[in-house]
Amino acid sequence: MSEAALRVETSLQSFLTGLPVGSVRPAPPVVKPVDSTLLRLVIGPLALMTTTPFLMIALWLTASEHQGSFLEFFQAGPSAWLAELPRPTLNALAIALGWTAVQGLLLTYLPGERFLGPPTPAGEQPVYKLNGMAAWWISHVGVAAAWWGGLFSAANFYDQYGSLLVTLNLGALAFCAFLYWKGTHYPTSRDAVLTGNLVFDFFQGPELHPRLGGMNLKQLINCRVSMMGWSVIACVFAAAQYEKHAVLSTSMIAAVAVLVVYLYKFFWWESGYFTSLDIMHDRFGYYICWGVLAWVPSAYETPFMYLVNHPIDRSWPVTIGIIALGVLSIWINYDADAQRQRVRATDGKTTVWGKPPETMIAPYTTSDGQKRTSILLLSGWWGVARHFHYVPELGLAFAWTVSAGFSDFLPWFYWVFLAILLFDRAGRDEKRCAAKYGDSWVEYRTKVPYRIVPFIY
Repeated sequence: MSEAALRVETSLQSFLTGLPVGSVRPAPPVVKPVDSTLLRLVIGPLALMTTTPFLMIALWLTASEHQGSFLEFFQAGPSAWLAELPRPTLNALAIALGWTAVQGLLLTYLPGERFLGPPTPAGEQPVYKLNGMAAWWISHVGVAAAWWGGLFSAANFYDQYGSLLVTLNLGALAFCAFLYWKGTHYPTSRDAVLTGNLVFDFFQGPELHPRLGGMNLKQLINCRVSMMGWSVIACVFAAAQYEKHAVLSTSMIAAVAVLVVYLYKFFWWESGYFTSLDIMHDRFGYYICWGVLAWVPSAYETPFMYLVNHPIDRSWPVTIGIIALGVLSIWINYDADAQRQRVRATDGKTTVWGKPPETMIAPYTTSDGQKRTSILLLSGWWGVARHFHYVPELGLAFAWTVSAGFSDFLPWFYWVFLAILLFDRAGRDEKRCAAKYGDSWVEYRTKVPYRIVPFIY
């Protein structure tokens, strides 16, 4: 190989791994997953990957073509679905790529504090940049100003939203294929692993914290492209309701207000997300990457999709009560996460609910053989149930959905999906912790006996 070709190859390797030239990682090892049942390795992932790309489009067609009624959607039949199916467009591609580029530039060039995430199983610490609040204001004010100035129509955006969803669907699938190739050939860290099962490896992804050109892809795609987009799109849908019906209903006000407060808190405390299961333990494959790029703008937006053409007005006391329920749920969820982080950051030298925290030390061994310990919190919200923070998450989603009423199931799709997701996630986390902490986890379970809902489950 010539010297010039070698320089090109090493530069490409550096871009793909996000590491300095010469720091290329070896190919990922083959590691058997904690849950290696046929259901988890093949049947479940294959079922999700072959149905969710179609389901996300069905949700949109139900909202846009069938008045939010699943019954009407199914009665229409396949021939109608095919005729109504939106097509990908260059305009939709430009919106998707443009939004990603803007968020990448904001993440890169806005000033922000350097934050080290929790150590990975291989003992490495991912690096993040905390400038989410500035990016939130620029993104939301920028889109609002563009709409107010007549640079785009919110109603037209809603009408063309199906094309954007189809484009995101196809683009996310292609990007997941790229991530699988990158992870198997140019992994960023020692945490990259394969199971030897192609279906599961594509579904979960080989890499835990992939970087591209030095940028943390989980932070860019999960936080900035997806979570920021979730909030902005809901606001645009509120504007679309106003354009289409000359009214901004109290139901839309309540739903969007709760979501915006939730996501504003998310970016105000973005570092808290970096200690969540999504970031710490879930690898970046179809489950997370396709999920945040395609599933979030579809399933997560269903209450707001529905409300665009259903401007339901509720009394102001009811509206304020719904917002209050949402804000209370946000606070409880934040307080639970803050308790755990504060206890770990101070090595237990703090208070929880006005008292010294009850804790236990759980030793574990990283994949590179290093002995470490974790502090498990036994009091506060974490003494109520091992995953009690999922309860306020469901309360929060209830708050931004209940405004839509109970006439149709579509706006409730996300709430039902979230409940299934969180209960499944709690089960996966239990297995992971049991494998990681061993006897310490058995002891922890005897001290905090309930998994999610106290006295019930």
